[in-house]
Amino acid sequence: MGISYVEFEDEAGVLRRYRKHANGRGLVSTTAKVDPSAFVDPTAYVDPGAEVQRGARIEHGGWVEAGAIVAERAVVGVSARVGQRAVVGRSAVVGPFAQVGKEARVQNAARVPREYVVEAGSEYGATGDDLRRLGLAA
Repeated sequence: MGISYVEFEDEAGVLRRYRKHANGRGLVSTTAKVDPSAFVDPTAYVDPGAEVQRGARIEHGGWVEAGAIVAERAVVGVSARVGQRAVVGRSAVVGPFAQVGKEARVQNAARVPREYVVEAGSEYGATGDDLRRLGLAA
């Protein structure tokens, strides 16, 4: 099976090239780094310069914008969006239809609720329940 590419023109008129990720068949920019063990749903996108680390999941309709990082075992939920240069920490969950703004940070193990908006440049922290879920708090 050969590598197939899909090309899109962005808002600035620049032609961007994407390939289908082996695990899930989602569209990943040729300049993004996605670990082979990460899952990218066929309807999801990972934009140029973004990074999706080991064991992470980008669910149906999820979008990881340019330069963003989705750390190990993190989940970007259904139709959720991670803004430019934002960071989603290890084992964090961005709920369905939630948005993480440009350059925002979601801490390790945090759970962003459904439809919640993490404002640009802000930080969203993990609660005690989030940490207990992973066995990290008493």
